[in-house]
Amino acid sequence: MTGRQRLRDSGLRVFTTCPPSYTAAPERYLRDVITVARWSDAAQCEGMLIYTDNGLVDPWALAQAVIAHTERLAPLVAVQPIYMHPYSVAKLVATLGFLYGRRVYLNMVAGGFKNDLEALGDPTPHDERYARLVEYTTVIQQLLATPGPVSFEGRYHRMTNVRLTPALPAGLMPGVFVSGSSDAGLAVSYDGPKPNIN
Repeated sequence: MTGRQRLRDSGLRVFTTCPPSYTAAPERYLRDVITVARWSDAAQCEGMLIYTDNGLVDPWALAQAVIAHTERLAPLVAVQPIYMHPYSVAKLVATLGFLYGRRVYLNMVAGGFKNDLEALGDPTPHDERYARLVEYTTVIQQLLATPGPVSFEGRYHRMTNVRLTPALPAGLMPGVFVSGSSDAGLAVSYDGPKPNIN
């Protein structure tokens, strides 16, 4: 039995990391990302983490490039609520599933660099950002999992009879990770208590 087979049989999933664009040369950055993605795919890694912040290229554009140039690698896309509406995230997940038949993972990010948050006018306190993240992720999951119209009334988001089209193909519901090590971050893990978001 090879090392890869043992890893796969153990149930462990390995994720690599996408090269950052901070200091990359534009003329070769995409080629470098594709090279790492293909190497990760050949090594039978589950996915590739694609970071997001104010100084990086758009992670969804990179996710599409990764999918288009690999056989099975799943992008693990960092998602920051202040960057886009939860409907937009659900629409991107469903669109990639529709176009490529490929699953993606979501790395939900409550915080980020303090200067990035301030630049975007987000004064939300630390612990409340995690409460917002729970609601934001709930909206995304409801849109992706519900075949009919979705209505939602929360503290941060409201929707009435929203239908996601195209629907996410069966079996491609995204895996969700939460990025954070604080008490508030640990509280939103699926095994831990949920913060009150009402």
